Amino acid sequence: MNGAATLVKTLLASGVEVCFANPGTSEMHFVAALDSHPEMRCILCLFEGGATGAADGYFRMKGDVAATLLHLAPGFGNGFANLHNARKAQSGVVNIMGDHASYHLRYEAPLKGDTEGISRAISHWTRTSADAASVAIDGAAAVQAARGKNGQIATLILPANTAWEPAATAAVAAAPTALQRPSGAQITAAARALRQPGAALLVDGRAIYSDLALVAARIAKATGCRLLAPCLAARVRRGAGAVPFERLAYVVEENVAVLAGVTNLVLCGTQQPTSFFAYPGKVSLPAPPDCRIVDLCSAEMDYDWALQALAAELHVEGAVNLQPLVLPDLPSGPMRLDGVGCVIAALMPEDTIVVDEAVTTSRFLAAETKTARGHDWLHTTGGAIGYGLPAAVGAAVACPDRKVLALEGDGSAMYTLQSLWTMAREGLDVTVVVFSNRGYQILRGELANVGVTQVGHNAVRMFDVVEPSLDWVALAKGHGVQGVRVTDLDQFGAAFAEAMAQRGPRLIEVIC
Repeated sequence: MNGAATLVKTLLASGVEVCFANPGTSEMHFVAALDSHPEMRCILCLFEGGATGAADGYFRMKGDVAATLLHLAPGFGNGFANLHNARKAQSGVVNIMGDHASYHLRYEAPLKGDTEGISRAISHWTRTSADAASVAIDGAAAVQAARGKNGQIATLILPANTAWEPAATAAVAAAPTALQRPSGAQITAAARALRQPGAALLVDGRAIYSDLALVAARIAKATGCRLLAPCLAARVRRGAGAVPFERLAYVVEENVAVLAGVTNLVLCGTQQPTSFFAYPGKVSLPAPPDCRIVDLCSAEMDYDWALQALAAELHVEGAVNLQPLVLPDLPSGPMRLDGVGCVIAALMPEDTIVVDEAVTTSRFLAAETKTARGHDWLHTTGGAIGYGLPAAVGAAVACPDRKVLALEGDGSAMYTLQSLWTMAREGLDVTVVVFSNRGYQILRGELANVGVTQVGHNAVRMFDVVEPSLDWVALAKGHGVQGVRVTDLDQFGAAFAEAMAQRGPRLIEVIC
């Protein structure tokens, strides 16, 4: 048995069953080991950012880690942006990054790079296997690290010779790790703060998509505090039967308005609200200057336990109000973004997974789907473009019995277009709706936000995606996905209804 075989056996023994892969020469022995273990599902992604984004989406819906297989420092670099999004989403990911044989690193080979350096820039945990005998132990440690602190990025660097050399060590299973908890005094202090006039409780993670949300809602009801959720949450439960949250906003002024009057802000499973960017004359921290921040429990701690302990401290009980089911009528006529939202709300089935990278269009869709059938909504937590299509792949692999709806802007979808091919190859039940406004619409607004009012030729050329315009139907067909272009609400309603009624990948281009 060689080192690569012990690594695959260790991953399987540790419960890692999926590998999103884009391998190269230095990983061939690991590929051969994967080939000998068909119980590991290997999914080829045609770009490394597709592999890392898929692992992110997989964790958000599965609640457990997948592996990625990346080729040396350049390949890892290609996957970096979506590892950034995964890190901000607190998704656990195990990266296996191949490297040159250790004795070959003394030479300046074309693909030689700083594998540890690029990993440490984004990973919580990095280790290079020293020899074949260490690979299994290192692999188990990587899985343990990825599952630690509610989800981390762990990267194991596998020099080629450690993969092909004999290894006596058998498979090793990853051990669970305990989470840190706040003290009793901190629980009491948070309870006292929430009883104050103007108090608010800001929660994230499982507290906004699982039954833990009911605990948070009971706390809010018992204390009279406001119940808040982040603007860009990794996953939030919405629609009928969900706990309604006040959401923080993207725009600085809107966020300041949401938090106006808050005197005590208790954080559980999240961090202090911060503006997405700095702007001239605008605040970085949108909470009122005199607001007291009570950091009860970070996202890396046992916030499940903390919320339960807080509820016990407050003696909460009883039912809470949940979102009712209110489905809109199907609209018709000219294309309107709120009308698109109404169609989606009316037709998407129960438990749809919505992966949102529609950027400027999202606000129209989120408003109209608030009382749709119960669904999960995944956001681009880190703001790095190119997350939506890969995350939809990962979500569909994690939950094959659920419909996945990917909402995409045309500019952002181009970053990881190759994920359409993976959807087709794997037969994933993903409907992609591309909003084709022929440009990076958000940048037009951001230019105004920094005070630039005169827009000339160069700025327009950097924002517009025209001359030539993208043909999404042709792009979809070229990747093996059926596509259709719609220009009014009647066409969109018909295309969306058909997509919801059938399994398999489809793409709808909305001209807006």
